Amino acid sequence: MIEIKNVTKKYGNTIAVDNISFNVKDGEVVGFLGPNGAGKSTTMNMITGFIEPTNGQIIINGNDISKKPRKAKKDIGYMPENVPLYYELTAKEFVTYMAELKMVKRNVRKEEVEKVIKDVGLEEVQNKLIRNLSRGYKQRVSMAGALIGNPDVIILDEPTVGLDPKQITEIRNLIKELGRKHTVILSSHILPEVSQICERVIIINKGKVIAIDTPENLEKATKDKNSISIIVEDPKDNVKNLKEKISQIDSIEFIKDNEDGTKQYIITSSSDIDLRKKLFEVLPKEEIVIFELKKTETTLEDAFIKLIDKSKENIDENKKEEKK
Repeated sequence: MIEIKNVTKKYGNTIAVDNISFNVKDGEVVGFLGPNGAGKSTTMNMITGFIEPTNGQIIINGNDISKKPRKAKKDIGYMPENVPLYYELTAKEFVTYMAELKMVKRNVRKEEVEKVIKDVGLEEVQNKLIRNLSRGYKQRVSMAGALIGNPDVIILDEPTVGLDPKQITEIRNLIKELGRKHTVILSSHILPEVSQICERVIIINKGKVIAIDTPENLEKATKDKNSISIIVEDPKDNVKNLKEKISQIDSIEFIKDNEDGTKQYIITSSSDIDLRKKLFEVLPKEEIVIFELKKTETTLEDAFIKLIDKSKENIDENKKEEKK
């Protein structure tokens, strides 16, 4: 279990992380999100023990990382962003070297290295120099370095950055597998990836935690409108008059003309009203032929943007109050 208690990190007069607190349970896969400069990397570096907090406590499996660093760090595997590796080593040599650094016992070291290489899919390239590997395989080597020693906590910083779609899918599946045996903290700018992999999401902005919840709950909580996408054949241009026929419609937005003569619109209503049944009833009466009608869903990306914007508004309001 990871416990972050009232942690602050200052660089001179600059507050990079501002009194944050959260827990990550055993066996949980948690997404750690925020815009550039939000304090994500600083927080992850503090959790790994690479830098110390100015104030507060970071506890890994009951061990305060400032007071018992060796015990706490023994339970952590860290895959940094940008894949820092020793390119003159083979993949197997690098994983073996990481096993030595983590003081994996000599009598089981070879077996552990072979297991991790198999788990991350490096068997075919284990004897190749790292400099000659593809970006995807380099990511796997870095992940193998994090996994060796079987740490309880795995921290992954942008694990799929720079990968092609096939490599992203492979690494994503690997992270899902890791979540069955380890506690995982995943930082990523690819929000659909986080939504698919993570059980909970922590969002940080300007050094403060602004939301902690499941992706589904965050999406629901930030949804203020119901939107329906329709594609119709409307020779008399009657769609523009629908607000007169259906009072619950808030807005009708024209999207585009299609090559087959149909038109696409987005129709919105308040979050507690679903217009689909009413549209199916009214549109045929208005000589509007429905080709497609579907409800658009709020994504984690939508929720993220709304929460960040709201956070900025709150910060600006606080600054105005302070000036008064």
